[in-house]
Amino acid sequence: MSWQKYIPTDIADLYEIHDYRHAAAILKNEFPVEFEEICSALRAFRLTEQNVRDPGGSESAIPKRYSDILRPMGWMEKKLNVKVIVDEHEFAHDSHYVDYLKGRVAFDLEWNSKDQTYDRDLYAFRAFFEYDKISVGVLATRSNDLETWFKELGIYSNVHEGLAIAPANESSAAGYGSSPDRTP
Repeated sequence: MSWQKYIPTDIADLYEIHDYRHAAAILKNEFPVEFEEICSALRAFRLTEQNVRDPGGSESAIPKRYSDILRPMGWMEKKLNVKVIVDEHEFAHDSHYVDYLKGRVAFDLEWNSKDQTYDRDLYAFRAFFEYDKISVGVLATRSNDLETWFKELGIYSNVHEGLAIAPANESSAAGYGSSPDRTP
């Protein structure tokens, strides 16, 4: 099966889609409320030249916009913790903040992601799946298709890009990548 059966056409027209291990089918069929809320957020978000040019500080307008859309629907930032204990001895522990978590669906936004940040998010999704904390992960990053637009604006980018939807046990990326709304 392919993602085309599950991802609405209007979303596919706006985003570059990558789907691994039937993540779109899992998200749509097993978590229909969360699926529709993510689709609503993707429909509502538009990347503008102003978003790209404005300095972000601790958080740019891009993640703030996603928060404005998702938080009222109950998507909250959540710190997930993992400890490995053998015979009462702790060998390792790790934690990861998921930008948006609702039930068993994780959604992370990595707009200015470096490869190591992107890989960390994928590793965290996989680990939290294996420890039965999440069932599916969606990762949003920039699409490589935006590079030309950034260069036209005189903005250097060259970071890891795309938007991801994958079962949480998938170790490689999947994604939707945002298309610009080229209105200033």
